[in-house]
Amino acid sequence: MTAEPTTPVMWTPDPVRQRTAGHFLEDVLNLPDDAPRVELLDGVMIVVPSPTIGHQNIGNLLWAWLRQHAPDTFLAVTAVGVAVGMRDSLEPDVLLLRQPVASGNHYVLPSQVVIAVEIVSPGTRRRDRLEKPALYAAAGIPHFWRIEQDPLRVFAYDLVDGRYEAAGEAGAELVLSAPFEIKLPIRDIAP
Repeated sequence: MTAEPTTPVMWTPDPVRQRTAGHFLEDVLNLPDDAPRVELLDGVMIVVPSPTIGHQNIGNLLWAWLRQHAPDTFLAVTAVGVAVGMRDSLEPDVLLLRQPVASGNHYVLPSQVVIAVEIVSPGTRRRDRLEKPALYAAAGIPHFWRIEQDPLRVFAYDLVDGRYEAAGEAGAELVLSAPFEIKLPIRDIAP
């Protein structure tokens, strides 16, 4: 008798709960280890696409720049989610958090986030440009940066009266006074 080869079963969200928008943050926290990264939008799980090499390089270079230049009261992180509600979670590309930060958590609360950064890719344009900024603003995150890849350009926004207003944009050097004095040469995050 020989063993039949088994085909691995890939994890997918429960279709009934997807149709009824019945997922909660607890469901995301209890996903199996082999599940893809997901965001939760009004109780619906959205699989986060894998970033391209260029996308990852921009995010990693920005993370390194923030780690080097941000005051010690902040911590730059990647691959950490933001729990914006019981039925909503986001997976930004880079976060700047207020210290202290619990090291064992995959999710942080919006009150810990100083800057949420989204790097726009072809498959995430609508969410990164329209949907996510509105969710971050509603959660009270004080600063949002959107990075366009082609050409490489950073758009920075400050939260004012519950919505984001342009604070600066740059293709050469981003200069901001908040949350700390920032002079980010865009070439430093170019892949």
